[in-house]
Amino acid sequence: MANAPYDILVIGSGPGGYEAAIRAHQLGLKTAIVEKNKLGGVCLNIGCIPTKALLKSAEIASQLAHISDYGFSGDGASIQADFPAIVKRSRGVADKMNKGVQFLMKKNKVDVFMGKATLLGGGKVSVEPSETMDGETVGEATEIEAKAIIIATGARARAIPTLPVDDKKIVDYKQAMLQTEQPESLVVVGAGAIGVEFAYVYHNLGTEVTIVELQDRLVPVEDEDVSKELARAYKKMGVKVMTGAQVTNVDTSGEGCVVTVETKKGTETLQAAQVLSAVGVVGNVEGFGLDEVGVEYDRGAIKVDSMYRTNVDGLYAIGDVIGGPWLAHVASHEGIVCVENIAHEMGKLDHAPHAVDYLNVPGCTYCLPQIASVGYTEAKAKEAGFDVLVGKFPFAASGKAAAIGDQTGFVKVVVDAKYGEVLGAHIIGHDATEMIAEVVTARALETTAHEVMEAMHPHPTLSEAVMEAFRDAYGQAINA
Repeated sequence: MANAPYDILVIGSGPGGYEAAIRAHQLGLKTAIVEKNKLGGVCLNIGCIPTKALLKSAEIASQLAHISDYGFSGDGASIQADFPAIVKRSRGVADKMNKGVQFLMKKNKVDVFMGKATLLGGGKVSVEPSETMDGETVGEATEIEAKAIIIATGARARAIPTLPVDDKKIVDYKQAMLQTEQPESLVVVGAGAIGVEFAYVYHNLGTEVTIVELQDRLVPVEDEDVSKELARAYKKMGVKVMTGAQVTNVDTSGEGCVVTVETKKGTETLQAAQVLSAVGVVGNVEGFGLDEVGVEYDRGAIKVDSMYRTNVDGLYAIGDVIGGPWLAHVASHEGIVCVENIAHEMGKLDHAPHAVDYLNVPGCTYCLPQIASVGYTEAKAKEAGFDVLVGKFPFAASGKAAAIGDQTGFVKVVVDAKYGEVLGAHIIGHDATEMIAEVVTARALETTAHEVMEAMHPHPTLSEAVMEAFRDAYGQAINA
């Protein structure tokens, strides 16, 4: 017999799933969540959070190599990276966040069912025991019934035939994060956020790194000026960058890997201890009954409307399973909008929520220099027909950047010349990911470039560069 009916059942407890569940409780809805692995999903356990811990260790390693620049005597280079200890610290951070989600579920009276969920149709879901990433068997057989079911099962690394992952010589982001034996050399295939972040980590911890990217530049979704700046920074630090290049074969029969790369100039062979496949992600849509209940897809992702309804009555989907952008904060916002709409239809909320504005999604890459962006690139704004003004302020002219010893990068803004609308912003440099929220908020409030310019920014801060970039768009920059 099924458990007493819930108002909302969420399948998956990543940032989209667990935040949706909490918001559902806040709105007075009886809520449950099913998780087959560990609470917090990929982001908290083997994604966003532990990778930032690894990146911090890599940043410290870089700073130690330049310790004399900050007025300290001694040989910082003599301090050796303890790779297993670094990985252990990142796991500790992930475990702490996992416990935090457990606490939030109890605090918000969300019933948690551990195990693998399968859709049965008619608002019913079966749950069977499953095995976690730690090899632990969790959950017990049961059946749950709910008025509304939200699919939030996330994504996994994309597999391609030329890079058959074996978790030893060819790895994906999961193994790259968990392994405790550091490779002497690494070929990173793919120069999106995952690729350039792991390239930074491994390089700064002493691995010889080569990045191979099919497109003609690093981080190809970013503004072209940002890609050029990152390429300069990586080449300066000693990372080999190959763009406009494709890995066509990896021979793992010997001691290491022999990587065949096709370039514009011909075929090149690379020798490496390990290869990291960082060619993107794909939504987890298989194996839990979506096809059996008749869910429709769009290019491999679950098809939904602006309120995340699928074509199946009472069934919703959010996050990576509905396609890009594959970002934790996007899933969280989608989850809240989805739940608020359900609550509105159930009479628990007196207004319908606004749909997510996908033109105002911030993108962040946490390598150093960090990258953050929102809105149109310069090229995309021109393609869309805008008459654009472009402003740029280099951190080389920032007093705060000089004081902290990192003047790499710039703030670039794109403005509509006719109305002063803030079309986009692109930041590369120290703490770029902390600065982008100002422009996201400005765009959400339909603030003009002049209003940002006239808003007093504290001195000395890195955020002054945002104000100065908007000033520069109008030929009014003071400090550059």
